[in-house]
Amino acid sequence: MIRILKRLFRLMSQYKGRLYLGIALSMISNILGIVPIICGVWTIKLILDDSNGAAVLEPVYVLQLTTIILGSVLLRWLFAYIRATRQDSIAHEVTCAERLKIGDILKRVSLGFLQRKNMGEFTTAITTDLAFFEMQTMNVVNNIIDSYIFLAITIIWLLCFSPFLGGAALLAVAISTAGLQLIERQSRKNSPIRQESINEMADEIVQYVRGMAVVKSFKQEGVASDGLYRAYHKSKEINIKMERNFAPCDALHRLGLYMGTMAITCITALLALQGEMELYMAIMLIVYSYIMFNTIESANNSLHILEMLDTVAEKLQSIEDAEFIDKDGKDVSIDQYDIEFKDVSFGYDSREVLSHISFRIPQNTTTAIVGPSGSGKTTICSLLARFYDARNGEIQVGGHNVREFTCDSLLKNISMVFQNVYLFHDSIRNNILFGKPDASEEEIIAAAKAARCHDFIMALPDGYNTVVGEGGSTLSGGEKQRISIARAMLKNAPIVILDEATASIDPENEHLIQQAIGNLTHGKTIIVIAHRLATIESADQILVIDEGKVVQRGTHQQLVSQNGLYKRFISIREQAEGWAIG
Repeated sequence: MIRILKRLFRLMSQYKGRLYLGIALSMISNILGIVPIICGVWTIKLILDDSNGAAVLEPVYVLQLTTIILGSVLLRWLFAYIRATRQDSIAHEVTCAERLKIGDILKRVSLGFLQRKNMGEFTTAITTDLAFFEMQTMNVVNNIIDSYIFLAITIIWLLCFSPFLGGAALLAVAISTAGLQLIERQSRKNSPIRQESINEMADEIVQYVRGMAVVKSFKQEGVASDGLYRAYHKSKEINIKMERNFAPCDALHRLGLYMGTMAITCITALLALQGEMELYMAIMLIVYSYIMFNTIESANNSLHILEMLDTVAEKLQSIEDAEFIDKDGKDVSIDQYDIEFKDVSFGYDSREVLSHISFRIPQNTTTAIVGPSGSGKTTICSLLARFYDARNGEIQVGGHNVREFTCDSLLKNISMVFQNVYLFHDSIRNNILFGKPDASEEEIIAAAKAARCHDFIMALPDGYNTVVGEGGSTLSGGEKQRISIARAMLKNAPIVILDEATASIDPENEHLIQQAIGNLTHGKTIIVIAHRLATIESADQILVIDEGKVVQRGTHQQLVSQNGLYKRFISIREQAEGWAIG
């Protein structure tokens, strides 16, 4: 428990002044909660004294006690208000900072790190887990600390009345603590399993929703939902098992507290009957015995939640401990944009994709990369953009090893247009602004016109303020592609990577895309992965990749005059592009 509290305090260390103030105010509020009981019992004493003729019950006494009770209630309200305004927002501020930190981390890790973790894990970490942390942390911390401090004060107070009362309270706490230790042990064992179940369930939901079009088109709702139902069933079984394991420990914890209440009541009654304790004091202690253990009883649930918070913190820590791909990088500025691969090898896990490839791309030239599917073409572009690091060899941009750059300082020199365009669920304007967040309206419109998408944007109901669906689902493939080109044009980077940018475009839109690409690439260093002859033929050099190696290089005219993979490729493309309906 102490270990977990220390971890949570480290997470909130930036706000420790407000945190400690809130804990102190919460503790004082709990102590003030006893004042009405004391005043009520004191009133009983005054009534008894008055009835026995030992003293006269003056109205001023009633007024004084009423004033004390009212004052304690008002002070509790004031302290609770101050605590809420000063402390309750800490968890929200920490959660916001953690979300931003995770966002920054994900930008600086390799794509391999993202692929090793499933989407459900990231989704739950940033949403469900942090929301749980946000809502529970302050309540749990206050509850546990208040409970134990309040209990310590109570036991000391009871010991002042009688060693027997203090001993009974200590024995009750010992039995309760044994139960709490068992609860903590069970929670520590079960929380990671529960977290894994939540991640699996989130991942299955994401896959099910994303694949809904495929599910419907193949009429496989039952097959597709099997994984989802299994995840739901597994989550149910885990939660039921946790409750069953939790129940005996909880019963032991509560038994200790109830036995403590019973023992204090009996001891107090005996002391009163033997004349060793005033009746009013006995009444107060008996009433108090039913209240004093309430705080420690509520710590039961808090301790269970504390273990779950520890699992969340552990998960967040695993993300934050990810190694930055540019941890040794510097903010490098370059004025030359030639590219060179020197004996570069790379693979995903144990599968080798590129093997000792070397080539040079001079500044302001176009290099086309062709080859069979899976030969490593896209991987070359990913290594250049440093989405991954090469296992062996060196990649240079402008005479500098890409490992010398920070991700930001490298990627500010590169614009990328992918075959599978992703647009964010936002306005078209903001999607274009991704290329240059501080661009003016005139710059946005100029980029859109150059990318041949201004006209169709203006035909939309809200123009540039039109919100597109997630991934750009409300636009056609050609429209999405042109917006992505406008985004790249607005960035105006000196190096442009086109990864199958026209592969899935219909003939009606292809000429518009080609015009947009022509505007984008003018005067740049270009790498283009393409299968269309018109794109390949005009390249300054062509690299033919097969099984991770450069098997041919040269211009179109040079390569078609050689027997090899490129000539066979061109022959196949000419047949495919020259087909007609008879």
